[in-house]
Amino acid sequence: MNEIVKPMAEWCAAILEILGLGIITGLSLYALGYALFRLFQGTDAGIIFQKTRSRLIRGILLGLEFLVAADIINTVAVELSLHSVTVLAIIVAIRTFLSFALEVEMTGKWPWQQKPHSEG
Repeated sequence: MNEIVKPMAEWCAAILEILGLGIITGLSLYALGYALFRLFQGTDAGIIFQKTRSRLIRGILLGLEFLVAADIINTVAVELSLHSVTVLAIIVAIRTFLSFALEVEMTGKWPWQQKPHSEG
């Protein structure tokens, strides 16, 4: 059974890593293209900066989710050892902190803070 699971897990982890890197790269290029397009249209630089930054952060967050999934698959299904689990825990902790930091940077609130209810 291990002869089947391990190669499949390695392929799945590799595919998720490629997707994560592709998402980060693709959305970063999209954000840059958007900024240049709006700049040539004469849009206010402050607005361009905020929207481009928001797009970059969202792309990084999405890509990080795929990279974490790849690390989890690789650790659990491919090389399960105390050392690999420890490394995974450190990687997930760093990426989680980075995700929280980017979320706060983008929204100005912690992810668990509720949005104010609009009165209507």
